[in-house]
Amino acid sequence: MKVIGAGFGRTGTKSLQAALEDLGFGPCYHMTELFERPEHAEYWDAARRGEKVDWEGFLGDYGATVDWPGCTFYEELMETYPDAKVLLSVRDPERWYESVRNTIYELSRLTVISPLSRSTFWLVGLFVPGIGKIGRMNNRLIWTDTFEGRFEDEEYARSVFERHNTEVQRKVPPEKLLVYEVKEGWGPLCDFLGVEVPDKPFPRLNDTAEMRGRVRIVRAISYAVPAILALLLAGALYLLLPRRGR
Repeated sequence: MKVIGAGFGRTGTKSLQAALEDLGFGPCYHMTELFERPEHAEYWDAARRGEKVDWEGFLGDYGATVDWPGCTFYEELMETYPDAKVLLSVRDPERWYESVRNTIYELSRLTVISPLSRSTFWLVGLFVPGIGKIGRMNNRLIWTDTFEGRFEDEEYARSVFERHNTEVQRKVPPEKLLVYEVKEGWGPLCDFLGVEVPDKPFPRLNDTAEMRGRVRIVRAISYAVPAILALLLAGALYLLLPRRGR
């Protein structure tokens, strides 16, 4: 691994993933990778509990990491990959909070907001193996551990974000660290990594509008699945009850 992403999610990490892979530092591990490799949730959960993890055993094929869950363990990754550079993606704290609240936090709440929603996502888990483990790991790592169950307290959540960024800058040697906003484009990133600027636009992926669209889809599923099940149950009762009366 050559690049360790220490920035929280919703700091342009999906764009950074694409950019790093374009620059030859791929594959790059982003939270979305968990949905391709749900078995990884167990490793991250073990790390969250403070247990010893064979980082090279499950991250050895990756050239970089960004986003959660990797950003939580940037120090452990630095110990495992001492020659790697650290990329701290940052963003205006107010805009960062608004983005997280309206996207990944809302998605997480949809899975636990009611017994009906939980049942819906349990059913989804029958067709998407591991999604339950991924959801539980992310909820514990991000909302319970990182934000101590207080993410809805904006002032507190922003203080966690800013404190994390300050700690990264204090703990990582300056020559190995780039504090970076994706709006800066290729220049600072390529200079830091010692590569040429590509002859293509900097990737712009996973913006808030796109994520909000996903939230609407998940919300629609959470309402539609119980309704469909209710209709199927009503149909079954309609067919079975007359027979019992004969």
